[in-house]
Amino acid sequence: MDRRTFISRTGAAAAGLFAAPYILPSGRLFAATGSQLAEHVVLVMFAGGVRVQESVMQRYLADAQADDVEGNILYNMLNGTPPPQKIVYGTGLGGINPIQPILGQTLQQQGTLFREMRAVNAGHYGGLNSLLQGGTASTQGLQQKPLNPTIFEYLRRHAGLPATKTWFVGNGIGNSVPLLNYSIHPNYGARYGANFFAPNITFGPAGDQYLANARVYHPEDQLMPVYEMKAFLDNSFEHYGTVPTSIGNTPEEKQDIKAFMAEMFTRTQNGTIAHPPVHDSGDLTTVGYACEVMKWFKPALTVVNMDGVDGCHSSFTGYLASMHRADHAVGHLWDFIQNQVPEMANNTVIIAVPECGRNAEPNAILDQNDWYSFDHSDANALRVFGMMAGPSVPASLSVGGESNPVGIVTDVVPTIAEVLGVKNEVMGAGMLHPGTLSLFDRI
Repeated sequence: MDRRTFISRTGAAAAGLFAAPYILPSGRLFAATGSQLAEHVVLVMFAGGVRVQESVMQRYLADAQADDVEGNILYNMLNGTPPPQKIVYGTGLGGINPIQPILGQTLQQQGTLFREMRAVNAGHYGGLNSLLQGGTASTQGLQQKPLNPTIFEYLRRHAGLPATKTWFVGNGIGNSVPLLNYSIHPNYGARYGANFFAPNITFGPAGDQYLANARVYHPEDQLMPVYEMKAFLDNSFEHYGTVPTSIGNTPEEKQDIKAFMAEMFTRTQNGTIAHPPVHDSGDLTTVGYACEVMKWFKPALTVVNMDGVDGCHSSFTGYLASMHRADHAVGHLWDFIQNQVPEMANNTVIIAVPECGRNAEPNAILDQNDWYSFDHSDANALRVFGMMAGPSVPASLSVGGESNPVGIVTDVVPTIAEVLGVKNEVMGAGMLHPGTLSLFDRI
């Protein structure tokens, strides 16, 4: 199917996916009281449960397995030398070939490393909620929207941002992650939500299955089953406390999204998406499409969710490989911003933080290398790191340690708000976790 056919056949579907018509607020409801530190923020919710032992502490196998091998496998982000042996995290047979670094200077050299921060939830959904809400009032269940506003809503209400200036790019549509683009808070909610995009679904096997054979339905005898199916799905969502609704894309924005999706459809077929040099995982392909989102829309806020390392529940080897690829993704993302998106170059703050860590002790599952796997439920799972770089961020600064953690994951929301000039509004809303501060205030 060519691009023109795709546009004509999927226009309604694309518009429905992102929102129904809604008139945006005519301006800011509250005047921003702070000056911007940069015009763009990229938040990478890093991977899906990363132990500090294998990341910032660079213990590699020494803390988790019976192999006394140390080394750094996040060398786009962190200073440090790679492990000298038992290389399993790269490409090639057995992962023996580490992926070459992209950045000439590590993010640690370019910005500030928070060696030890604290998570407030050891679960993925609760952890992601805390990163995006700045609080712990998450949900009563996985199938429910957040109770308190997300950073997307804060920005759109208090900074007057249109919908296409806030994007949430995720790996998939499972584990309720798509529900995090807005809350059910009565003063915020859907009309201030972000556009959610799961490229591995839209342009993966599922998308190909349903879009490749798209057809035009006859209004008299073929559309009724479609309407019945929509009613069924709407009622199913109501069961879980939410109904699909508008996030406020204007007709012009919907047309822009439609054109973007059509372009991505064509470029996916042509193999010209801005993927990292290595893109053999879901995290890496997600980041490629996130780069395309930034180049097309120049969002004020782009949030990218990676979750590959969650495989650590059953494969420590796969966990190391996914962590190494998440670092590769971050390096590519930052390099792309600086060299391929001139409107965002030197005008973007990047923040990378895991939503939670992993347990101190392994479970009983052995992987292909006879290495033990790890879940996330104990105090060690609340130990995380953070990385920040860009304008106004001190360079080559490292803060915090095991006995002196600096920052909590809920700090991310007021940090983004400070960069984009609405810190006072967000702090003054009274819905952040007690003790939450901007990371700039921590340093």
